[in-house]
Amino acid sequence: MSEGESALLGPADIRRLAEELGIRPTKKLGQNFVHDPNTVRRIVNAAGLTAEDTVVEVGPGLGSLTLGLLPAAKAVYAVEIDPMLVERLPQTVAERAPDLKNRLHVIHDDAVRISKSRFPTEPTALVANLPYNVSVPVVLHLLAELPIRTALVMVQAEVADRMVAAPGSRIYGVPSVKIAWYAKATKVGTVPRTVFWPVPNVDSALVRLERHDEPQADKRQVFKIVDAAFAQRRKTLRAALAGTLGGAERAEATLTKAGVDPRARGEQLSVTDFVEVAAVV
Repeated sequence: MSEGESALLGPADIRRLAEELGIRPTKKLGQNFVHDPNTVRRIVNAAGLTAEDTVVEVGPGLGSLTLGLLPAAKAVYAVEIDPMLVERLPQTVAERAPDLKNRLHVIHDDAVRISKSRFPTEPTALVANLPYNVSVPVVLHLLAELPIRTALVMVQAEVADRMVAAPGSRIYGVPSVKIAWYAKATKVGTVPRTVFWPVPNVDSALVRLERHDEPQADKRQVFKIVDAAFAQRRKTLRAALAGTLGGAERAEATLTKAGVDPRARGEQLSVTDFVEVAAVV
């Protein structure tokens, strides 16, 4: 192994580390570790990192993806909530990528609540194999909290489809609109369940996010309207927004003023449409 490279973890390495730490992963708890080096390389390549990028990795676990990210970035901030894994990760990196160990900074925190102040240097990218149950909340929180320009996240395939869905799709919803507020989301590939240990019950997919300027609007107000529109997605906007906009008649007047058909449903509106509605409330 030459300088600037790291030895990626294979199936036997993952099992050895899990045994050492007394981890007994179960499908029920959603504990699935990537054990395929080629998948790690694929994720890192798809992330399009430069040598000047400072990367946030959420849930590094045993370090599979971390070892792939270190050679590709200036620094990696690994955010981990499990204190046992926080303690072990630097040791794993020191053993397998000693020349790169100073690029790793492990932060013991919850990625859904972490604040910008925990990062000594502003991160520019997010690359992560996200826990299925909190993937969208984590992405939205980090987009709101950090000045990351790009993201490459591995999520449950079904969640990926919702993240990238366009208006008019039956799976277009709150995650689609709120992510579109911050970035353009593109599905860039699927990941078979066989690259994980243990094998999960679902397939995964890779989603790339490219940051763009946020709309000039009150985000809190826009998101409040988005939440209301999809809380009763089978109802027309006139009915769905009645509680939020002061009654059905006022909702209709507001929508009409914004150039939106009161008979439309939330799934038909783009983030720009929601911004227009919020602007005339």
